[in-house]
Amino acid sequence: MSEDGLLDGRLRLLQPGAGYRAAIDPVLLAAAARVAEGGRALDLGCGTGAAALCLAARRPDLRVCGVELQPEYAALARRSAAINAMAERVEVAEADAANPAAWPEGWAGFDAALANPPFFTGGSRAPDAGRAAAHHAGAADLAAWVAAARRALAPKGTLTLILPAARLGEALALLSRGFGAVQAIPLWPKPGRAAKRVILRAEKGRRTPFALLPGLILHGAGGNYTVAAARILRGMESLDAVLDSATEGVC
Repeated sequence: MSEDGLLDGRLRLLQPGAGYRAAIDPVLLAAAARVAEGGRALDLGCGTGAAALCLAARRPDLRVCGVELQPEYAALARRSAAINAMAERVEVAEADAANPAAWPEGWAGFDAALANPPFFTGGSRAPDAGRAAAHHAGAADLAAWVAAARRALAPKGTLTLILPAARLGEALALLSRGFGAVQAIPLWPKPGRAAKRVILRAEKGRRTPFALLPGLILHGAGGNYTVAAARILRGMESLDAVLDSATEGVC
């Protein structure tokens, strides 16, 4: 067990010493989520709570619910919510993110949903069971997660995903059923490198065409975070605020 700091130490996160450990993906995911003032957000497969807690830290007006299948991770997320004085605003249920029928009663009509779904579809699984479950997906898993989000969202609610860039085509095809106003935001590891991750946003029931937005360069040539990335990862700013400004790292 370790207690780690996110958002430049403003947030404390309990994590297992081995197995799945949050990196920057859930922080970026939370920064990209669009939620109405005073709204409710759902974190599908919340793990130890990194994205849910980052969103709640940046937006104290929100209530955030998390669904996590692995009991030990769900328990850590609840404990982290408590030590960050967010237990009244962040609720975590132990359930399958892809099966809304197993969620607590009343968990529907959300203004926003966010997810960092398991993304490996082949190859060797990690030896740690928790890490393997967090990262390794069956072929139908992404479809099930998108369908669950669609069912959980209110009309015009927003779904935000962070995925490997290689799964962009698959995700766009899935979002074409029931979602519109889809936006893709590439995440480049360094200048001149291919994007390894992409953030996707979509609105339930909308028909607005697809848009490719400016993307984010995470690290400069020397390896440090770009100004844009640091504003999100350390400064708690939203992705929209950073993309709207002429800041180093936005391209």
